[in-house]
Amino acid sequence: MLEPVLDIGAQALKKRKGSAVAFIKKTGFHKPETQRGIFHKVLVACAAFLVLLLIGVFITLVDKSMLSIKTFGLSFISDETWNPVTGIFGGFPYIIGTVSTSVLALAVSFPFGMSLAILLGEYYRFGWISGILKNLLELLAGIPSVIYGFTALYFIVPIVRNFEIASNIQPAFGVSIIAATIVLSIMIIPYSASVAREIIQLVPLNLKEAAYAMGATRFEVVRKVIIPYARSGIAAGFLLSFGRAVGETMAVTMVIGNSNKLAKSLFDPSNTMASIIANEFTEATTKIYLSSLIEIALMLFVVTVLFDILGRYIIKKMTMQ
Repeated sequence: MLEPVLDIGAQALKKRKGSAVAFIKKTGFHKPETQRGIFHKVLVACAAFLVLLLIGVFITLVDKSMLSIKTFGLSFISDETWNPVTGIFGGFPYIIGTVSTSVLALAVSFPFGMSLAILLGEYYRFGWISGILKNLLELLAGIPSVIYGFTALYFIVPIVRNFEIASNIQPAFGVSIIAATIVLSIMIIPYSASVAREIIQLVPLNLKEAAYAMGATRFEVVRKVIIPYARSGIAAGFLLSFGRAVGETMAVTMVIGNSNKLAKSLFDPSNTMASIIANEFTEATTKIYLSSLIEIALMLFVVTVLFDILGRYIIKKMTMQ
């Protein structure tokens, strides 16, 4: 009785197997071993090129800043003096300016970026509202930094100046660390929100449905299911935005005040490692001056790498928990 059914099943399976083989041969998926070996070598060569490129950047910065390294040694990192006339250079104020503006910008942008990510990733995944907000985020990410700088110069700086006057904070310049922090936080929101939104949308649907089946509200699902599941990816998105803040140059240069003195408060003018290079690289008339600026670039490179390693360690810890 079952023999005709088994024969039909065997013929269907053979036909499906034959069509699959024909499809593979037709599309070219079944390549000879030599072609696969060539493709693998191309991939390895591309990866090796990236490693060599990174090593080359580091070697170039070390080589061009060697005069400053030999002259000032480790005191370059802790010295607060930057005087091109006397030939004495120290990069401590710029390290503090870079770290403070970047960390504060990340802290300010976190609630806004996280809120947008949850809104677009969970509440408004589809529809015209979602389309408008996604387009606005992409537009904000694509605006040149000089536009942000001009906007901050004529909008954020006067607000900060009026606050300083009302609070009797002197000198009331407006250009300060806090102004640079605000413009940086606005600039990095699209990066963190976009990455976090994509990660939130990848949370398996069955996990959320199981939570709803147990009587959880939507807020509880977001807080106890979505965020814990996607936290490593969310952290990666905010670390990406932090790297954007560390290396930002033009917008920060226009609103931070460009002071070579160590800032005592958030309302004091300051400088970052990127802004001091942009401001004074064309004015470096002596070898020690130019070498010191390149050492600042080397310090910026090292700081970026250190924060990247720290971020990857944090993400790894969050993933293991």
